[in-house]
Amino acid sequence: MRIIVNGQQAFGKASLDAIIEKGEDEVVAVYTAPDTEGRPADPIKDAALAHGLPVEQPANYKDTDVLETLKGYNADLMVMAYLTIFVPEAARDIPTHGSVCFHPSLLPLHRGPSSINWPIIWGAKKTGLTIFWPDDGLDEGEILLQKEVEITPDDTLGSVYFDKVFPLGVQSVLEAIDLVRGGNPPRIVQDETKATYESWCKAEHGKVDWNRSAGEVYNQIRGCNPQPGAWTTLNGETLQIFDCEPVEAGGRTGRIVDIGEDGFSVVAGRGGIRIKRVRLAGGAKVKAAEFITEQGLELGARLGT
Repeated sequence: MRIIVNGQQAFGKASLDAIIEKGEDEVVAVYTAPDTEGRPADPIKDAALAHGLPVEQPANYKDTDVLETLKGYNADLMVMAYLTIFVPEAARDIPTHGSVCFHPSLLPLHRGPSSINWPIIWGAKKTGLTIFWPDDGLDEGEILLQKEVEITPDDTLGSVYFDKVFPLGVQSVLEAIDLVRGGNPPRIVQDETKATYESWCKAEHGKVDWNRSAGEVYNQIRGCNPQPGAWTTLNGETLQIFDCEPVEAGGRTGRIVDIGEDGFSVVAGRGGIRIKRVRLAGGAKVKAAEFITEQGLELGARLGT
């Protein structure tokens, strides 16, 4: 088939590379977002140019000339491999078989832009990915295929996405193309009674309340690791928390009750958190042991002040 890859960032590039490497389909063009002044070109653009492919970067998909250019590629399928610009029906339906889109959740659960953060924050044991036939709704449209991934107690946003969803997603893009090429691909209607939507997980959602249970705080920290980064304060300065683990601890919440070579322990509700990597006031991420030495951290110091 003749494929248009419409994507951005690392996932878009990896999907493009995988399609080309497999060699069963012809990529006829790559679409991506317009360049941003002062920033490097998107990785998928660099990859497309390296493969000698035409690159299109429309700011929208409504203009007549954009639609005519899209038609000119005579594509059989458009694969949306992570993108931030809305593609309306008039553009999605131009390829012979329409368009399919990647989303990192088990739709209709967790529609929206931070679909991996929230399941971790809320203590879910699994999540996954969906390749679907998008409509004009947000992450709506019939499902082509889904894959589940486990969320272990030690997983973070970074490990779930980069170690699990990302590689499985690239494989699923290839599988989706195979299903379309084979004819009569699945079109499973999403169950709207199970649909959820969550907006961006922002810095405000990463603020730690040490009075909450240690389990809730732990899930919050790992669900925000690495972005947007859970945070508290120390002597009035913002302290972001990354690597950590739940521990047994008691005393006044927010107080540091143990300091060791691998980090320091802070009391939360019904337990504590062993903090192993931090970033103070926008500086570099450092191991907690280094932070302890630099700051002269002492037992009894209070976080959240």
